[in-house]
Amino acid sequence: MHIILKYLKRFILGGFLLYAYNLIAVTFNITVPINFYTILITGLLDIPGLASLVILKLIGL
Repeated sequence: MHIILKYLKRFILGGFLLYAYNLIAVTFNITVPINFYTILITGLLDIPGLASLVILKLIGL
């Protein structure tokens, strides 16, 4: 049960991290969509996961 709560907290924080990033990035038009997969990547990998999503967005994938 402790492990489930730990990962649930990480996924929620990952969603907030994506939301905060999108608030800033909307002026530069490089927002990352907030969906299950992006929250999963950001929740598990944290800042490097967000950076990889932004790079993928910039190169058009």
